[in-house]
Amino acid sequence: MAIRAATDVGGTYTDLVYYTVDEGTGRCGAVHTAKVDTTPPQFERGVMAALAKGGVAGAELAFFAHGATVVINAITERKGARVGLIATRGFRDVLEIARGNRPDLFNFSFTKPRPFVERHLRRELSERCNYKGEIEQPVDLEGLPPLLEHFREEGVEAIAVCFLHSYRNPANERAVTAAVRAAWPEVSVVASHELSREWREYERASTTVLSAYVHPVTRRYIDSLAQELAMAGLRYPPYMMLSNGGIATVATAKANPVAMVESGPASGIYAGAHLGKLIGEPNLILLDIGGTTAKCALVEGGTIKISTDYHVERSRQSPGYPIQTAVTEIVEIGNGGGSIAWVDAGGKLHVGPQSAGAVPGPVAYGRGGTQPTTTDANLMLGRIDPRSFAGGELTPDVEAVQRAFAALGERLGVSGTDAARGVVRIANANMTNALRLISTNKGYDPREFALMAFGGGGPMHAVALARELKVPRVIVPVNSAVFSAWGMLLTDLRRDLLQTHLVRLGTQSASVLAAQFAAMEAEAMADLARDGIAADSGVLFEHLLDMRYQGQEHTVKVPVTACAGVLDVDEVATRFHGAYEKRYTYRLPNAIEVVNFHLVARVAVAKPELPKTVATGRVLADTAIGRRLVDFDAEMVEADIYNGTLLEPGMTLTGPAVIQESAVTLVVPPGDTVSVDDYGSYHVRLTL
Repeated sequence: MAIRAATDVGGTYTDLVYYTVDEGTGRCGAVHTAKVDTTPPQFERGVMAALAKGGVAGAELAFFAHGATVVINAITERKGARVGLIATRGFRDVLEIARGNRPDLFNFSFTKPRPFVERHLRRELSERCNYKGEIEQPVDLEGLPPLLEHFREEGVEAIAVCFLHSYRNPANERAVTAAVRAAWPEVSVVASHELSREWREYERASTTVLSAYVHPVTRRYIDSLAQELAMAGLRYPPYMMLSNGGIATVATAKANPVAMVESGPASGIYAGAHLGKLIGEPNLILLDIGGTTAKCALVEGGTIKISTDYHVERSRQSPGYPIQTAVTEIVEIGNGGGSIAWVDAGGKLHVGPQSAGAVPGPVAYGRGGTQPTTTDANLMLGRIDPRSFAGGELTPDVEAVQRAFAALGERLGVSGTDAARGVVRIANANMTNALRLISTNKGYDPREFALMAFGGGGPMHAVALARELKVPRVIVPVNSAVFSAWGMLLTDLRRDLLQTHLVRLGTQSASVLAAQFAAMEAEAMADLARDGIAADSGVLFEHLLDMRYQGQEHTVKVPVTACAGVLDVDEVATRFHGAYEKRYTYRLPNAIEVVNFHLVARVAVAKPELPKTVATGRVLADTAIGRRLVDFDAEMVEADIYNGTLLEPGMTLTGPAVIQESAVTLVVPPGDTVSVDDYGSYHVRLTL
């Protein structure tokens, strides 16, 4: 018997999911889980602790996938490397000029985000490639030695190279990176063409700089994790989860670390889409609430949306920093179970984005935390059972929680209970706004979707959020507390190749479209071959086009079908008109222009079957734990409490109720009905 496992490192907890496989028959065993505290800054210690808690030995592992927050943490905490930038002469200030799309137009105190590279470390070389990809001036390497000497003197640890129009022809960038690596082998070097072949100079420069910024720390982390796993007996190379929802080899992840910026959340989205297909729910709004953040995404018709329009630290006040890499379309906010409640100078209550993390954690942990969190508020309101707090592994300090909310309430002029209720309401309002960004703000009617909630805090808040958006159904999947880790066992090896190539859509452009996709397919096959993937491994291709009406600036992504390498131009146009109208409510008579070609190369990986739960004939009364007072936003109500691990397919119950598992609590308001499906997932039907 062999074991296939995945771990997901979050801001508060590290999750493990694994199952056994009979190597002779290929039959899968039951899915097992474990959850431990995350251990920053040595995150690999938490991974090894999770494996130990689950009783998994490295020598038993036939497959291991890993998702981590090391990239996003290094960026947001400013713990990356000292970076130097080499740019085309005259363009070193692109990073500082940035864009004029500030989110708060009437903020007269607005300041642009500070560049990750100081101006004296942004240096230039003479070279020029035009927008057609023609080299008008080869790069002048005579200026490189003094430039590198300056970088050495300033303690630069990583170098980013980004030249004008190198997305069309990277020859000059390749010459510089080769020269830098020859002259300074120890330094990390990242070139823009290795990360992105899309236009937009600022976005490419930002992507390259951020990738260089996290390159040394990510490389050290992956090497350390691989070493720990090897010492534990792992005989196979591990895989790393990428932001596009696929996995990649260690070598690929280290070469392009910024592609891991949303690795953990992406896997949860794919797990949700996979489960949705099994239970006949192709249209889903997905919500993942962890200890530090809440993430949400939308799946339509079973299809997950991928975008390269991703920003770190974007908010209502800041445009953030763009990263031009393939990322599952996710909206993420700093509202999780550990989000801290605080009062500003004007007496207004806020929740997050600051988090108590795993240490000291919420006040209830008894580890020295004094600032109340969302988890503390749910405990205070009876929504979390003190007897099963943190899976029963920790006895909460209820008195400390009551003192913390009494102090918060005193500042607000209300009781401690009302203060806790206010914390939950504000957390829900923040998450509702995030859910609107991926639904109503993009032309989708939430009433046509089901809300699937997972993560440790997702089921706690899901029904209230669904009611606010008028979503009729909530689904809480089996193994919801470790759902993202489970999703890593469902993903494939994946590469996303994008290439900017402006083409006016028409009958005469069919051959150009086919030729461009053929070249990208060849590049993808060569890339996979470097990772040891054989040509006969069953590589599957998906083709997409980013298109716009001529004269416009931004694009709409449209999936297209290539038959024997040829695209039906009329069908492509029809699909674009429909997608554009859905997004913007109208269509134009203008000519259509292709901007970016997007190719997805996928190699299938063996996946576990989600086993169905076998009913034993147990009745609902056998699952009852008792009753307790639970706050359902307006008042405390006596609610029935059920043991979720004992609920079986076919069972139904009506709120007010709470369903408890070791790491999950589903709050069911009065009048709403819950049923259990064949896989053990909960389906809540709301009375709207």
